[in-house]
Amino acid sequence: MLFFEGSEKKLEIVMRPKSESLRSLGQQYWQQVVTKARADILCSMSNDQCDAYLLSESSLFVWDNRFLMLTCGTTTLVDAAAHFIRDRGQQSLDFVSYQRKNEYLPHRQRTTVNDDLKKFRTLLDIKAHQLGYLDTHHHFLFHYAHPDYRPPSHDITGELLMYHISEQAAKTLLNPSSIESIREFLALDELLDGFMFDDYLFEPFGYSVNLIKDDHYATIHITPQQCSSYVSFETSLDLSGEYHFIVEHLLNKLQPRAWDCIGFNAKPHVPDKSDYLLLGECQLPLECGYKVDFNYFLDSHQTPLAVREL
Repeated sequence: MLFFEGSEKKLEIVMRPKSESLRSLGQQYWQQVVTKARADILCSMSNDQCDAYLLSESSLFVWDNRFLMLTCGTTTLVDAAAHFIRDRGQQSLDFVSYQRKNEYLPHRQRTTVNDDLKKFRTLLDIKAHQLGYLDTHHHFLFHYAHPDYRPPSHDITGELLMYHISEQAAKTLLNPSSIESIREFLALDELLDGFMFDDYLFEPFGYSVNLIKDDHYATIHITPQQCSSYVSFETSLDLSGEYHFIVEHLLNKLQPRAWDCIGFNAKPHVPDKSDYLLLGECQLPLECGYKVDFNYFLDSHQTPLAVREL
């Protein structure tokens, strides 16, 4: 089975007040940024507040004063970050965050976490943290904040990262009859009513979708191969409150053996069920005002470990 590293690297940058609108830079500019990460823009959509680009490896969302970029596989998102920071200048930045998950096969990556950190520290006064233990699921978070920056109260993010989805779900997503069949399987129209959709079915495997509504976004990326199955969901919707049902729906539909929940200023709500085992949790308050929650869960039902020939 063809292996693909589904877990994303994530970059988010918030600009200083009165900076030039990032949307005004245009698609050609953002293609240059994306190219630095070794990815391409496949398609795009826009509303009055956001431009959403679907990439060959994940997604890019651009608002007037911030952008969010996710890349998977063996991309070099750190190079895209360095290109943007050098081009726009440190003086134009309010906040920068960079996340990287421990990979299934880190030796195949073009850069290590330490490589990325060294490059960031040539550009900014970066602080770096590891969330979780090295021998389990863990994330690295690098961040920089201007002394005056404070996030607005509505600035929240929820991430649900699911590993080793059920065999039945993997088969459905591995050989879908159409893009519409994946939307129907996940019930995206019901979960995210009123959102604009832009999705893509990759060859030979994989699916990505961007969704926008007003200034809100959501995105899903699916790597269905059973040897490395992975599904990510990220959104600016409040997964701790009004939209808490999305987490339960995706867990019930995909039945992952393990998953991470990450929240910025809103801890995603995970239903209290006996078959969900919380293996670890931590909180990281950032000086600028963000509170980061990281939780690692396991399906408590015993399942056989995978065996594969190397």
